[in-house]
Amino acid sequence: MSFLSGRSLLKPESRGMTVLLAFMTAMGPISTDLYVPALPQLAAEMATTPARVQWTLSSYLAGFAIGQLIYGPLSDKYGRKPLLLAGFAAYLLGTALSAVANSIEFLTLSRMLQGIGGAGPIIIARAIVRDMYEGARAGRQLSLMSTIMGVAPIASPVLGGFLAVWFGWRASFVAMLAMVGPIAFLALLFMPETLRQPQTGPISVRAIGASFAVVARHRVWRVYASIMAMSHTGLFTFVAASPFVLQSVYGLTPVDFGAGFSLCSVAFVSGAYVGSRLVTRRGIDGVVSQGVACLALGGLLQLLGYLAFPNSALALFIPELVYFYGIGYVLPHSIAGALSPFPERAGAATSLQGSLQMMFSAAVGILVVALIASYGPLPLALTTFFMGAGTWIVFRMSERLRAENRPLTRRF
Repeated sequence: MSFLSGRSLLKPESRGMTVLLAFMTAMGPISTDLYVPALPQLAAEMATTPARVQWTLSSYLAGFAIGQLIYGPLSDKYGRKPLLLAGFAAYLLGTALSAVANSIEFLTLSRMLQGIGGAGPIIIARAIVRDMYEGARAGRQLSLMSTIMGVAPIASPVLGGFLAVWFGWRASFVAMLAMVGPIAFLALLFMPETLRQPQTGPISVRAIGASFAVVARHRVWRVYASIMAMSHTGLFTFVAASPFVLQSVYGLTPVDFGAGFSLCSVAFVSGAYVGSRLVTRRGIDGVVSQGVACLALGGLLQLLGYLAFPNSALALFIPELVYFYGIGYVLPHSIAGALSPFPERAGAATSLQGSLQMMFSAAVGILVVALIASYGPLPLALTTFFMGAGTWIVFRMSERLRAENRPLTRRF
């Protein structure tokens, strides 16, 4: 199995490689943010409750979590590209089935298949980064990818809002097919195989479990995985709950909501860009430290803002911009920190991390949306507060442990 072989294949450090990897990771926000403005419309058309509509988001995350447990270890054994293409195929099939769904149950199952497929390109893109880069250099690459990928969450809610108004909720899935199909074609033609040393030995459930166990026993990995899970849960809860809170409670239209949500994405991209510039001087932990401070501040301001001004959408929305800015710092560099100890198990490490992150986010998202009917926006504000504060506490309590693992924070 050759590494980056072939005249037409993309090379490390090339802009083409960075852009294609960014497009692959953009499948995540495309699959959620494009669809989010249409959730209240979907609930009305299918005569169902917001909680049941929320299952179409959480089933995507559940499928994503399941897929991550599969793609990472198998890609460590059989190579990145075969699993990458399999993921694209499953994603496109699940998206097509979602577009023609005629019941909330069928849509929920189709979204799960879409999530199982979508996990492949996103997880393998991270493993490819670990194949090519180490330490802070990997963090910088992931930040650059997040900055480029940030076009998707900025544009998707606005586009999704217009599609919902003009054509209905099914148009979101047609747009997903139109966007992801060319990305899959480019990956088929140009993405090289980056796995240097495939794992030897037979593949089995027991072998996969043993690989996960090696990763899970690493204490510093657990620190970064916890930060990832909590920070993403705060983000996902806003994605899942805000359509009902901002449209049903505060009266925003789908287009207004999409425009506002795009501002959150701008905050995320800004954080990712600044983080990519800072990491070369301050290292991974220096950037994560600033990020968790923003998460804690955003969560605190949102809770206080809601309690002081319960009838103002801005009291929820403005602090969310601070939270999203911190996410731009935290997500790329906590991924790099978690993967750094495992050059030979990059697939397994990113799979386990991502799976736990998605399962936790899905469970909390279902609970929060169910509570909104009885308690209004308060569960959303509380969740943002607790997730933001939790990341800050975990990071501060692990200072000595991270100091004993300097390779995780080395600069270049």
